[in-house]
Amino acid sequence: MEKRKVASLDSETSLLGFGFMRLPVLDGDPAKIDYPKAQAMVDLAYKAGVNYFDTAYVYHEGKSEVFAGDTLSKYPRDSYYLASKMPTWEVFKSQDDLERIFKTQLERCKTSYFDFYFAHGVNEERLDVLQDWIYSFLCKKKEEGSIKRMGFSFHGHPDVMLEIVKKYKWDFAMIQLNYVDWEINNAKRLYEILTEYKIPIVIMEPVKGGTLSNKLNDKVLGVLKKSSASSMASLALRFAGSFPNVFNVLSGMSLPEHVEDNIKTFNNFKPINNEEQKILDEAAAVYRVSGIIPCTGCNYCIDCPAGVNIPKVLTLYNHHLINKVLINFINQYLTLKKHEKAHNCTDCGQCVKLCPQKIDIPKHLKEVVDIFSS
Repeated sequence: MEKRKVASLDSETSLLGFGFMRLPVLDGDPAKIDYPKAQAMVDLAYKAGVNYFDTAYVYHEGKSEVFAGDTLSKYPRDSYYLASKMPTWEVFKSQDDLERIFKTQLERCKTSYFDFYFAHGVNEERLDVLQDWIYSFLCKKKEEGSIKRMGFSFHGHPDVMLEIVKKYKWDFAMIQLNYVDWEINNAKRLYEILTEYKIPIVIMEPVKGGTLSNKLNDKVLGVLKKSSASSMASLALRFAGSFPNVFNVLSGMSLPEHVEDNIKTFNNFKPINNEEQKILDEAAAVYRVSGIIPCTGCNYCIDCPAGVNIPKVLTLYNHHLINKVLINFINQYLTLKKHEKAHNCTDCGQCVKLCPQKIDIPKHLKEVVDIFSS
């Protein structure tokens, strides 16, 4: 298993990280993690040398951290790195609110400390929360020893990133980076800023929520098949892992075959070569003109006041945009529960504020409704 040793972090992590955001579930309910299947996946990864596991307060409606504690606590605590996050979108009224959340996280994860801990989802709209509440709290917990390394995950403009790294001292940071977002979503510039300030990087969404693996249209696939890669996911993961300032690439694995394929990719890891880079550049160009909505299925928008199941609707709609079979889309959409359908959208805009990708969700929901009105 490829490892990355970072002197400034005093760490040697597996380049492949296991993200606990998209674990297998029962009955389509994100709060019902399929423990036997997910446990077997974690065991397989751990035995293969994966030693970095990532969770968060909100993943799987709070059950991800519980799963992390139940699953990882059987292993020696010093044999793996555990990461979790403090949500920046919470409304904090006192330091007691942060203490309560942090204490809950330690209890859920059955640990006395986190190896890596993030200010979760920092962007231009959450700078006040970071300054007034979270940064000082992270510093305090690091001084106490319950946080070993402190950082932030970022979903915003490079100018905001620059402001954050100039103003605060960080051990590491997390950004979204893949071969599609490299140019169009500022991933290149974010990487350059962090590298300039000597801040090691964790990568999220290297496969764009599975989009760059199993949701590609025939034109993009035709380009990617020019390579000799074992899978489309392996190409995307190798791209993310090829940058020297990256010490971990998170993969939100949902199936045993994802784990097996990723282990194969990161055993005897091979960086992307020049020929493969040209193929990825071409694939990204084709992808950009395909009209696919850049939803990664992160579920941050899931608590829609109107009850719309936004990730499910956008997944079905993206499938339609890729395959252009209208009757299939209509039939699948009609299987949604009444309250889950796009027709219930009130255009309140809450989902747009929560979306890390800054997708104009109401616009796309209206497009879905228009399909049934035409």
